Amino acid sequence: MRINRLALPLLLAATLLAACSKAPPAAPPPPPVTVATPYQGDVRDWDDYVGRFEAINEVDVKPRVTGYLQGVHFRDGDYVRQGQLLFTIDARPAQAQLDQARAQLARAEATLANARTELARSRTLAASQAASTEEVEQRLAAVRSGEADVNAARANVRAQSLTLGFTRVIAPISGRISQRRVDPGNAVTADQTVLTTIVSTDPLHFAFDGSEALLLRYQREHAAGIGSEVRIRLQDEGQYVHRGRLDFVDNAIDPGAGTIRARAIVPNPDGFLRPGMFGHLQLAGSPPYRALMVPDTAIVTDSARRLVYVVDAQGNVAAKPVVLGPLVGSLRVIRSGIAPNDRVVIDGIQRAQPGQKVTPQNGRIQPPAANAPAEPTPPETPASVATPVTAG
Repeated sequence: MRINRLALPLLLAATLLAACSKAPPAAPPPPPVTVATPYQGDVRDWDDYVGRFEAINEVDVKPRVTGYLQGVHFRDGDYVRQGQLLFTIDARPAQAQLDQARAQLARAEATLANARTELARSRTLAASQAASTEEVEQRLAAVRSGEADVNAARANVRAQSLTLGFTRVIAPISGRISQRRVDPGNAVTADQTVLTTIVSTDPLHFAFDGSEALLLRYQREHAAGIGSEVRIRLQDEGQYVHRGRLDFVDNAIDPGAGTIRARAIVPNPDGFLRPGMFGHLQLAGSPPYRALMVPDTAIVTDSARRLVYVVDAQGNVAAKPVVLGPLVGSLRVIRSGIAPNDRVVIDGIQRAQPGQKVTPQNGRIQPPAANAPAEPTPPETPASVATPVTAG
């Protein structure tokens, strides 16, 4: 019993020494994140609009004479040249009127010739005192009347010649022709019956409406004036492949809609674009400028604020509020809030918390492609999209 009483304290002491000899568990290392300084590049802002292509010239082809349509000399939908024959109207009535006018001219010329002969004879007789002065004056008046009749007859011939020419309806402009609206054999009325329609195709206008707010910004920043570059895509196109220039801005704001009408001119040498097509237009809303950009995935939303996480030299994470600009490909322009040398968390954002430490790993932000697609912009930024600006 005495031995057991001595062994128990020794056993307890050994147990305590063994417990004290164990080291406390090590703290886990800070989580790794990828950081990079913002990419710096030249970009240009573009503003988005929706509009429609319009023909610069559109003509309703109408006959200049009344008669029966005799022939159609085009295929519906053809491209026609200015001066090309389109329709013929029965020319026989016009030809008969021209022949009659020519006969009246011949009679007037014969009457004038006889009057001039009589005047010459009277003057000869008057010189020998065989005719009176009154007779000479009468013969002279007859000549003047004959000359007037000849001039009137000649004018009538020209008028009837025009009428005969109008029986051939020619294209007043070059462009795409619509279908014929009247078939041969039907009567047409001068300046009333619409035979077909022609629209010019190269170039085309693109008309759109812009807000008063954008107009004010353009005027204050001296941007997007006449001659500014535009680019357009159709509804089934992913890129803005059609280029043009702004050529018209209306002189007043629509008081009902609060918008102003504008128009661009777009080359269309292959005739692919058609009047009436809808399209999305981007107008160069700024000159090229230097911008800081970060991946759009690096933006954190905190209620109404937009943040990016930055890491200092000690590995501490801090949140910086930023003002966003448009997208350039997958990169977001940062208007303000960060500096060029800030190390922004671009990967592992879910492991970064403001005020905590992280293990930063250096990364690199890839520059946007030269043909980076345009993307929508956040509501708080005035520019719709932006693109990188390359040298040349």
